[in-house]
Amino acid sequence: MNIKLGKTNRLTVVKAVDFGMYLDGGYAGEILLPLRYVPEGCRVGDELDVFLYLDSEERLVATTLKPLAEVGDFACLQVAWVNQFGAFLDWGLMKDLFVPFREQKMKMQKGNRYIVHVHIDEDSYRIVASAKVEHYLSDETPSYHAGDEVQILVWQKTDLGFKVIVDNRFPGLIYGNEIFRSLSMGERLTAYVKQIRPDGKIDITLQKPGQDGVTDFSAVLLAHLRRHCGKTTLGDKSPAEEIYAVFGVSKKVFKKAVGDLYKKRLIEIADDGIRLV
Repeated sequence: MNIKLGKTNRLTVVKAVDFGMYLDGGYAGEILLPLRYVPEGCRVGDELDVFLYLDSEERLVATTLKPLAEVGDFACLQVAWVNQFGAFLDWGLMKDLFVPFREQKMKMQKGNRYIVHVHIDEDSYRIVASAKVEHYLSDETPSYHAGDEVQILVWQKTDLGFKVIVDNRFPGLIYGNEIFRSLSMGERLTAYVKQIRPDGKIDITLQKPGQDGVTDFSAVLLAHLRRHCGKTTLGDKSPAEEIYAVFGVSKKVFKKAVGDLYKKRLIEIADDGIRLV
């Protein structure tokens, strides 16, 4: 059995003791699951999904708590405390996640949040984090196609827009002139591939590109009108923020959908909004 440090593993309970349960760790031997984490009614022979990490004495230990990030993940985490060796991040476990000074772009401050990558330090075999995120992003050419749905983590604001991390692996960019809602570092969103540039970089859009996005929203808008007595006060002159707050789409997509329904003679446009014919 090959266990994975810093990951969730499914292990079998092999022994019950006063202070917890021991799990079968294969070549790593028996691994303690402290009593505070033992599920009610747990018995020898049961299989448990547990996260494996090292305790304060560098011993392998298990927990049923779910950390905010596992080894290989990028995440936005808050600094819990700082000492002469580095910063320690709150990642949802009793033992905080260490960021050595050499892995900090700037000196981390208690209470601030940072985008980091979680990995195992090759020298110490400890689970650590690094704020030098770009070193851990894949440099392979992505195989996405325009319109593919992806999951993004908002990374940082630039002069061009926002850098994002795509599917926990690739760097991407949302251009500022295509952002129709506020974004904040650490936010996780569903987004879409706009294009893969010749240099392999990914342009990302928050709105489903092409006519498919408009067609999809046309159906949403039509259903909304039917649920709301056939009318809405939103129209072409409504602020983009109000449109997004109600429908979660850009003003551009909203206007295209309105035009699409109007051409089909399904709605009429008035000064006070739009209504079903």
